[in-house]
Amino acid sequence: MKKRPITAFNQLGGLYFLPRTLDKIRVHARGELHEDHHEFLGKGFDGRLCHSLGISYDALKTRVLAGGTDDEILAWIQKNGRALTEVDVLIWNGFAAKRGWRDDATATLERQKAESGLAHRTDLLTFFDYYEVDEGRAPR
Repeated sequence: MKKRPITAFNQLGGLYFLPRTLDKIRVHARGELHEDHHEFLGKGFDGRLCHSLGISYDALKTRVLAGGTDDEILAWIQKNGRALTEVDVLIWNGFAAKRGWRDDATATLERQKAESGLAHRTDLLTFFDYYEVDEGRAPR
């Protein structure tokens, strides 16, 4: 059985989605990542997060696959990427957690909800909300 990634709400270094990105890299490398996620590896949230961190997705992938804990990888990111301030973290988290809600990605979110049979779920206002339900977790 193929796996879905961990929740986007998990944080590492205060950042939403970073643990999910690391998880997807590891699970995909083992051949266990659900096919629905393959086309988005290094793109979307993964790509934007890497850009915000000042590292390439390929460099992050290489580092993750070399092994180590999430905290060790965070230390590598902090050493090799750009220094993030509390405001940078606040801006990333605000953007990421609200993506799809009344912004340029709303139509994409609605299309994905419809394709997943969740168009009727008016409580799923963001991609994070959608991921929770689509991946079999209770909405937050």
